[in-house]
Amino acid sequence: MTEPAHLVLQDGAIYEGESFGATTASYGEVVFTTSMTGYQEMLTDPSFAGQIVVPTYPLQGNYGINPGDVESSRIQAAGFVVRGHSPTPSHALSEMTLHDYLASQDIPGVSGIDTRALTRRLRLQGVMMGVIAVGISPQEALVQLQRGPQYDTTDFVQQVTAESTYLWDGVAKPVNLDRELGVRKRIVVTDYGVKYNILRILERNGFEVIAAPANATAEDVLALQPHGVLLSPGPGDPVHLDYGVATAKGLIGRVPIMGICLGHQVLARAMGANTYKLKFGHRGANHPVKELRTGAVHITAQNHGYAVDADGLPSELEVSHVNLNDGTVEGLRHKSYPILTIQYHSEASPGPRDNEYIFGEFLEMVTANA
Repeated sequence: MTEPAHLVLQDGAIYEGESFGATTASYGEVVFTTSMTGYQEMLTDPSFAGQIVVPTYPLQGNYGINPGDVESSRIQAAGFVVRGHSPTPSHALSEMTLHDYLASQDIPGVSGIDTRALTRRLRLQGVMMGVIAVGISPQEALVQLQRGPQYDTTDFVQQVTAESTYLWDGVAKPVNLDRELGVRKRIVVTDYGVKYNILRILERNGFEVIAAPANATAEDVLALQPHGVLLSPGPGDPVHLDYGVATAKGLIGRVPIMGICLGHQVLARAMGANTYKLKFGHRGANHPVKELRTGAVHITAQNHGYAVDADGLPSELEVSHVNLNDGTVEGLRHKSYPILTIQYHSEASPGPRDNEYIFGEFLEMVTANA
């Protein structure tokens, strides 16, 4: 027998469904994503920390869970709200159901929700806080919700970043900083909530990859003797990342830099730009982005609720990419230094792999400046 569950929104809206996964309550910002596949990658994406995720595609869990599709060490989303989930997945690599996966990490889900109506509400009203209510009444959940903190007030990066510097060699390994690590060119990734596929791609391209905690200073990063630095994606409002901005300022002009998503926003703020919150964000695998230099349009994977303000950009930065849905900034380049940034996820997972070429451009800059 399934247990009744409700999704309660900050504006008082209540959606009734059935509990799956862990039978516990959960609190977070309710956001939707338009990816048709990739629920395991979504759940383990650190950029979803503190958020209750609503896939617009109605069926989830149909190909099960396998160890190869994780993007971090654990489920990062606060909860999962779906139209329906499959109790009998079909895939040769599947090791467990979506229900069992969520339950194993104490993450609640709600099924039987009209996710089309919910998505429409979030598009019209904007993302808002919500509670997955299991074992408590919707009215009790709403009272708790009204007393809780807003998503914007929390620095979620500190909840998802690595505790210490590590070497990526297919898996995270301890790194001995007292010895020479190898002869390959080295990329240091500042871990604001890095997805494993970023590390995989850098390693696959023949680079030695070291990840450093989000609070690493510019001196800490430079002490690792990088040939290039990548500022990773991550969750939350970049306004809380003064420490990341300070690190980025200390790296500008000293080493080639690439920023992805939150890393793009941090770099922009380090050079004097502002950021702001989008009404309902960009989350999914089908967002059209135009590359201004070539006129090419790319279909991109995205997961962010904040954007760089195009007004007041410093003169040394130029916009390189724009979102064709709403005109927001999707990429920046520095006119003098080897620095490029993108707002979308070139590493996909989930989403189209069309945009991995950006890594090639960055690594060419690294090689040219080595």
